[in-house]
Amino acid sequence: MAPPEDSPLGRLRATFPRPGRVDWIGLRPDRGAPVEVVDHVEAEVGSGLRGDRWTPRRGGQGTRQVTLVQAEHLPVVAALVGRDAVDPALLRRNLVVSGINLTALVGAQIRVGATVLELTGPCTPCSKMEAALGPGGYNALRGHGGWNARVLRGGAIAVGDEVCPTA
Repeated sequence: MAPPEDSPLGRLRATFPRPGRVDWIGLRPDRGAPVEVVDHVEAEVGSGLRGDRWTPRRGGQGTRQVTLVQAEHLPVVAALVGRDAVDPALLRRNLVVSGINLTALVGAQIRVGATVLELTGPCTPCSKMEAALGPGGYNALRGHGGWNARVLRGGAIAVGDEVCPTA
């Protein structure tokens, strides 16, 4: 149970030094298909991102309508698999966000561009990460795989958009 917002701990949990930013957007059109990198996308209430394979497959259901990963975690994953960098497309997440701690926002509603999302839980890696990142890729991504979200208010999301908790 979260502390009340008017408590000292509640105020600490609600305070962020600055908003985050959308750095990258990717859509997975079909299972196993290459990720399509785009500059903007439309989020639809109850289903996810237009053009992403999860949208039609989920039929408007589920808690994994949008996936987000923290940009600051990408160098960690790269170091763990012995690479200089990791292309976000390899991780098959939808949004790369920087400048705000997504873990601190789990269970909260966040504004991403014109949309409102609710972070619903961790986006755990799948076995495809071994092929994408090499041996140990699955374990390198554990704890760094990002978060699943549900679309509560639809709208446009673009690279450069602000990411922050809703008021």
